[in-house]
Amino acid sequence: MTTASTHPLVGDLVDGRYRVLRHLADGGMATVLLATDTRLDREVALKVMRPDLAADETFVSRFRREARSAARLSHPNVVPVFDQGEDGGQVFLAMEYVEGRTARAVVDAEGALTVRAALDVLEPVLTGLAAAHEAGYIHRDVKPENILIPDRGAIKVADFGLARAVTSQTTTAEDGVLFGTVAYLSPEQVERGIADARSDVYACGLILFELLTGGRAVDGESPIHVAFQHVHGSVPLPSERVADLPSELDDLVALATARDPDERPRDAGAYLAELQRVRAGLSAQELDRRPQVVPSDEGDGSGRTSRGGAARGGGAAATVAHPRPERTQAIRTGDGGGAAGGGASTTAADLPSTRKRWPAALAALLLVAALAVGGGWWWTQEGPGSTVLVPDVTGLSRADAEASVTQDGDLSYVESTAFDEQVPKGEVITSNPPVGTELSKGSDVTVVVSKGPERYEVPDLAGRTAAQARTSLGSRHLALGTTTEAYDDEVPAGEIVSTSPAAGTEVKRDAKVSLVVSKGPEPVAVPTVTGQGAEAATTAIEKAGLEATRADDAYSTTVPKGSVISQSPSSGTLLPGETVTITVSKGPEMVAVPSVEGLSRSAATSKLQAAGFKVSVQTFLGGPLDEVRASRPSGGTAPKGSTVTILVV
Repeated sequence: MTTASTHPLVGDLVDGRYRVLRHLADGGMATVLLATDTRLDREVALKVMRPDLAADETFVSRFRREARSAARLSHPNVVPVFDQGEDGGQVFLAMEYVEGRTARAVVDAEGALTVRAALDVLEPVLTGLAAAHEAGYIHRDVKPENILIPDRGAIKVADFGLARAVTSQTTTAEDGVLFGTVAYLSPEQVERGIADARSDVYACGLILFELLTGGRAVDGESPIHVAFQHVHGSVPLPSERVADLPSELDDLVALATARDPDERPRDAGAYLAELQRVRAGLSAQELDRRPQVVPSDEGDGSGRTSRGGAARGGGAAATVAHPRPERTQAIRTGDGGGAAGGGASTTAADLPSTRKRWPAALAALLLVAALAVGGGWWWTQEGPGSTVLVPDVTGLSRADAEASVTQDGDLSYVESTAFDEQVPKGEVITSNPPVGTELSKGSDVTVVVSKGPERYEVPDLAGRTAAQARTSLGSRHLALGTTTEAYDDEVPAGEIVSTSPAAGTEVKRDAKVSLVVSKGPEPVAVPTVTGQGAEAATTAIEKAGLEATRADDAYSTTVPKGSVISQSPSSGTLLPGETVTITVSKGPEMVAVPSVEGLSRSAATSKLQAAGFKVSVQTFLGGPLDEVRASRPSGGTAPKGSTVTILVV
């Protein structure tokens, strides 16, 4: 991608660091040079700004700021900025040197690409732009010249930062340069000079059209003509230029190139997802079918039946020079009269050679001249050739602006709308062409009426999940902010409790909406109620927000009658309203004490134990007779499990 041309800096050491090796390319804003970074021993692409831009202090200041910002953007599909500086009046930018071709050179050399090849080029471009948009950067000048296709490695997008710094200057560059930029500008960039991520998406849609068809979607005789078409025309369908293209590709181009930014994907990431969805649905035959360009009589602007220029090579984005068709000029003669009917002009050779006929011929010539002068005056002053100035309608209401434009029937009123942070809703922001422009009578004047500040209402997300909220916010041009969790007795776990800002609040585009998601009711600690009276235990459980239930009462020799023997669960936490089961004591179980007097020690022990008692034995003189003479208690009833003492003699 080198060129045979030379540059005064070849051989010089720029900024005491960059040894210039050779000239690579010329662009509208800079010359691209191949240089060696002598400190790091690597090749770089050195972009040296045009002298007129380098002399502009405002530009240089902005360029430095934007270059520093762009240097923070790191992605495999974005050409990194290594350095920026100034040396002897030369303002430069050091970037990665990419050995290969630009997308412009590829299309100029090969024409329409297969669907697979076109998507293979655009997908990494969108990937790089998506990362930039996510980081808050907008390119503003996406075009084939800024898409670098290396011999090895990933496709990259070039000129982040440079595009932002020189956006205003590009509109004053020479026609060849301007064609290369204006052809990819979105309507809002042309009309109001504003750009956001959707403007980059618009350019990507035009690039996809060009990759599929081999020709520009929007072309014209002049940059103004091209810009006018962006604002007032519509982008043609790729299938109008190339036969048998799947309709999904028409839809993909139309989605990105909608004139209203609100109808486009919100950023490159969203458009990339749509492209990948479309690609997944295409067959191998559709992806690899060779394109058949539909013949057209309109030349370069419609179907690329002829090449519209050649890339002026280079390892980074180069500018394409497109030849402009010659205009037929109306040639005036004499004092300003012209051929009213378009016939052949009269010359001296046409005059009669006989003197006698000279007065008649002279009279005829004078009559023709008078008619020509009079006709010319009428044509330019009152007729179709007359002109009128565009009135100043800025700040007027819609009705007043229309009345001003259409006054005397000289101009036609066309209305478009746009958001504006400063101009109140219903008032005119600007007109296109701008005030003071001289137009032919009957021309259209597009008046841009303010829709007021761009605001979107925060939806009511209560009861939805965070995933559902993300989708709902995205469809309303809002973003999901932070998500926190909180206990809530009313809202089920996983559902949204509230938003910040609150539902119904109007906020700016892409504003972040934070969510509070329910964790469900807050668990409560289970109170310990064993040993308490049944009524007191029930009160304690209910006070904690739990339900108390009473199991069958049970006998207990250790817990007084009416008190809680046990509970389930005995500890831990429960959700409000869950149940704690208590078992209340009936006191000890009373059983009859059997008579054991006269029985042997072992028989008495067995009989008492069978009745549910424990036995304690006392002996007299060692109990030689082995006979029970007394027991205590000796009859009646006693608590089951209590001890009966027997005396053995």
